[in-house]
This record gives sequence, structure tokens and C-alpha cells, in this order.
Amino acid sequence: ICLLSHLFCLCVQIRCSTEKEFVFTGRTMGTTYHIKAVTRYFKRVSGLKDKIDERLDAINQSMSTYIDDSEISRFNRSTDIGTPFRVGQDFFQVFKKAQQLHTQTGGAWDGTIKPLVDLWGFGKPEQRVESPDAGIIDGLLKKTGFDQIHVPGDGYVQKTHADLTLDFASIAKGYAVDQVSLLLKSEGIADFIVEIGGEVFAAGVRQDGGRWRVGVNMPDKNASLNDLYSVVQLSNRAMATSGDYRNFIERDGVMYSHIIDPRTGYPVRNTVTSVTIIAPDCTLADGLATAIVVMGVEQGNALLEKLPMVEGLIIVRDPDGKLRDFPSSGFTAHSQ
Repeated sequence: ICLLSHLFCLCVQIRCSTEKEFVFTGRTMGTTYHIKAVTRYFKRVSGLKDKIDERLDAINQSMSTYIDDSEISRFNRSTDIGTPFRVGQDFFQVFKKAQQLHTQTGGAWDGTIKPLVDLWGFGKPEQRVESPDAGIIDGLLKKTGFDQIHVPGDGYVQKTHADLTLDFASIAKGYAVDQVSLLLKSEGIADFIVEIGGEVFAAGVRQDGGRWRVGVNMPDKNASLNDLYSVVQLSNRAMATSGDYRNFIERDGVMYSHIIDPRTGYPVRNTVTSVTIIAPDCTLADGLATAIVVMGVEQGNALLEKLPMVEGLIIVRDPDGKLRDFPSSGFTAHSQ
């Protein structure tokens, strides 16, 4: 045992002396990215930041609703429901994943609800209605429905009525994390962590040989970014968190979440304040985190127990402000 212990320490020392950590930072999708890559081969990281930025720019050009000539903006403006709309590989991959999410969550995730997001004041400020009445909400609900957009063929999507629009904001960052992770792997880098706007994928191990450690923020509007509820250890897994504590509005003393229930058109009003998902890929983790905020504890945990290699932590806030958490059966294996 002593000999094995000495050998382990020697291996860690050798790794630490030969492996170096390279850090890349930047901005994308209206937020920041942070990447750490561990390798002994300098050539593998030479020019890597330019490749990362180029890949992120391509994804933005495909799915950003803030770029007028992006694929998604052109699709949203299209009123020709009789002709399939040709899309690129990034758009099509995300759309297929979105279809899966919509089905798995029973419609709790829906990428067509941006008109309602804008109505409640979480999209374009000029479209905000201070107190939307039921008639306005019902009218906009008729212009939504992810199942109303079909796939007539590989690389094509098609609306069933002209008013439908798409917004991949709740999964696009996760997809970008996955794509940057694939880029790093293609460059021969096995140990890294990619974070974009809080969504994460970690591969391999850190420079010291340990698993990557990622914090779950304290779900409180007054908490700083350094206040943590828990810490998760990741290796070859993605993690994403969604909640109501950072982005909300208050009207007449009532706090409204930025997450809209696609089934009702109203902001989510259950007690869920934060959902953290661990999954094989970040696109799935990103979308599930949002959907389970909508679904609530009982339905959310029931779904988590059905999905292979997916774990989650649902945090609720009681009326007295006390926080309680509901982890899925395998979540504690990742916590410390």
C-alpha cells in the first residue's frame, strides 16, 4: 500500500511538472466565455483562440436573434409557409435537439414563445406591456407551438403558419459549449473545461489530476457570484443551471420570473428557484434546466429519474424564504 501511495504521489508530481494549463477568455452571445486547457504540447494551443472565436461567430450567425441576417432572423421573418426553409448544420442540430426536449418535457420547453417573453418585459423593452391581460396572452399563445414547425427533409424546417418565430436562447449557449468542446478534442486536448455564460462542459482532469470543480450559485437575488450553494465535481459531463433569482421583474410587490410557462403564457409561479442539471452534453443540460423550472419538483424529478446519465438538483424557496433542495438519486455522486 505504501509503495502504491508513493507511486501515485510521484505520478501526480510528474503530471504537474509536465502538464501546463492554458486559459482563454472572450465574449460571445452577449456574455463571456472562460476556457482552461491542460496539455504538455504547446503546439496544440497555438492559434486555438482564433479557432474558438471563429466557431462561436459561426454559431452566432446561425442562431442569434440580435443579428438581422442570421439564419434564425431570416426564418422568423419568412412568411412563406409552403416552402421548406433551408438551414445550416448548426441550426438543424439544435432544432432536432429542441424537438427532443419539447417531447421529453411535455411542452415545458418551447422555442417559439419569444412573443410572450417580450410581452412580459424580458425581451425587447419597447414591446413591454405593464399589465398584459388574458386576451393579449391568449392571442399570442395562438402564435406559438414548437410542434407547429416541421422537418420536411434533412437540413430543412417549415412553419405551419406565418406568425411562428424561433428563439434558441435557452439552449444556444449549451450548444456552443458542446461545439467548442468538440473543437478542443479535435486539436488533441483531452483535459479541459469550457464555460459560456455559466454553462459548462468538463473533460478529463485538472492540472493536478483531480476532477474539475464547478460551483452552484446561491439562488438569491442579493447573493454575489462567489456565494455558492454547493460544489459539483465533473469529468466528461456538462452542467447547466437555470433559475428565477437573477432575471426577474417586480410589479406591485410581486416578483415575476423571466421563465415563461409555454403552456399558459404566464411567468412561472411555482416555488422552484433554481435547477442544476448534469448531463452528457450541455445542449441537453441547458434546455432541461429551463424546462424543469417550469415543470416543478414532482414532475421534474420524475423526468430526471427516467433519463439515462442525467442528474439534477432542484432548489425551492418556501414562503418564509427558507431554501430546500431535491436532488435526483445520482446527483450526490457528483457533489462534495
